[in-house]
Amino acid sequence: MAELQFYEKVAARAGVPPETAQSLTEATLRTLSERISGGEAADLADHVAHELRPFVAKAPPEEPEVFAYDEFLRRVADRAGVDQGVAERGVRAVLQTLHRVVGHDEFEDAMSQLPADIRALAQPVPRGA
Repeated sequence: MAELQFYEKVAARAGVPPETAQSLTEATLRTLSERISGGEAADLADHVAHELRPFVAKAPPEEPEVFAYDEFLRRVADRAGVDQGVAERGVRAVLQTLHRVVGHDEFEDAMSQLPADIRALAQPVPRGA
């Protein structure tokens, strides 16, 4: 999936304009790469559009930072210049789009390094919720 298509999918899922979707995508991928190991970040980078790779690829250290759900959302919100509610919708949209792009096994390998509440953002919201 090309970079522009990725942003369009995120915009549709999060209910935000394309420019905001771009900021949210870049912020989410950067934050995700901080929270997972360098090896998993490199594996994800291999599966995304070339233009998105710099946001996922990770320079040493290889060890992930340890931070929880609230800090994940705070970092995304700060980087994207949005409030927490938009950040949460954005993270959800980016993770769901990323899942479809990289494939189930690769995605699950990366998500296994995250706490359950962050992993839950990748799950579709049931209709009517």
